[in-house]
Amino acid sequence: MSDNDWKARLGVVYSTDPDFKYDNGEAEEPETLAPERQRLRIALDRRNRKGKQVTVVSDFVGSEDDLKELCKRLKTKCGVGGSAKDGVIVIQGDLRAKVAELLTADGYKARVI
Repeated sequence: MSDNDWKARLGVVYSTDPDFKYDNGEAEEPETLAPERQRLRIALDRRNRKGKQVTVVSDFVGSEDDLKELCKRLKTKCGVGGSAKDGVIVIQGDLRAKVAELLTADGYKARVI
């Protein structure tokens, strides 16, 4: 094995661009803002869910780990299921008021749409 084996794994052999940077697929996660600086939107969604209602919390700025931790806390407090991905938390059921109350108690600026 030579020193350039990592280049072969990236699928790039040669580039004529002098400013070319090898992309190893690791994207930097944004730094998680403090709760008082977050402006979260809470909405009810029924589209593409076979008539079921879900509460959607969007506009979270931060790492996926912090998002999943917040989602877990909301799911536990509400006693329902849900998921978190790409800055959006989905909580099963119409729990807009309770989610807004919980987020406000944690110091987030939450707005029900």
